[in-house]
Amino acid sequence: MSANLEGRRIVFVCGEDEYESERTMPLLAHMIEELHGAEVTVLKAYPDPASANDIPGLEALRSADLAIFYIRFRELPEQQFAYIREYLEAGKPVVGFRTSTHAFRYAEDHPLAKWNDGFGIDVLGAPWIRHFGHSSTTDVSVAWGAEDHPILRGVPDRFTCRSWLYQVLPYPPEGATLLLNGHAVNPEDNGWSMTEHTPRIHPITWTRKHFGGGRVFTTTMGHPDDFEIPAFERLITNGIYWALGYEQRIEGRETK
Repeated sequence: MSANLEGRRIVFVCGEDEYESERTMPLLAHMIEELHGAEVTVLKAYPDPASANDIPGLEALRSADLAIFYIRFRELPEQQFAYIREYLEAGKPVVGFRTSTHAFRYAEDHPLAKWNDGFGIDVLGAPWIRHFGHSSTTDVSVAWGAEDHPILRGVPDRFTCRSWLYQVLPYPPEGATLLLNGHAVNPEDNGWSMTEHTPRIHPITWTRKHFGGGRVFTTTMGHPDDFEIPAFERLITNGIYWALGYEQRIEGRETK
């Protein structure tokens, strides 16, 4: 897939202080630029990842072919959020990592409060609910019927990731095509993340279309250790190609 994204502009939007996206997203962007030929722009929260109300440079979305979000509980001013809304309403594609299911946290009386759950639901397909605890890990497997999806070419049928599993409801996310399921390994019995009746298998990767009509590739993986896993790197690269409509350029599938 070398240099097959030449001429495409990808904007990475980072803004969370839990999973080191300010480090992992620039590394991913560099790989996509160097190996696949895309033009990349990386935007970060200012002055640091914990700063919830400023991501300078979002006007770059106006010329983007793809936006990749890794954000959490942002409270962006309306003039900055307007660039995100404009991008989505234009029907452009989105890749969303992990905490982007709970991308925003505005006050209840704020004009943008509907986006607290709305970005997760109407864009990525699922809101934030809870997870299975920081000490747990996740066994990942291909969802039934998804074996031939182009995003899974070159991705093994099973692998393990460090990300503790997110609970995802509705199951499956509305309008979604499930690609990978996750099974929580050694979940924490802490009284809020699970009970004896809580399913330990949830979707961990899927595709859909957002409310503006653009393609969406969502994964609730994204722990910094995940980026060291070849299967995860291949999955994300394939997802970027698919989101841009270049699934025919994804190389053949390997299952072992």
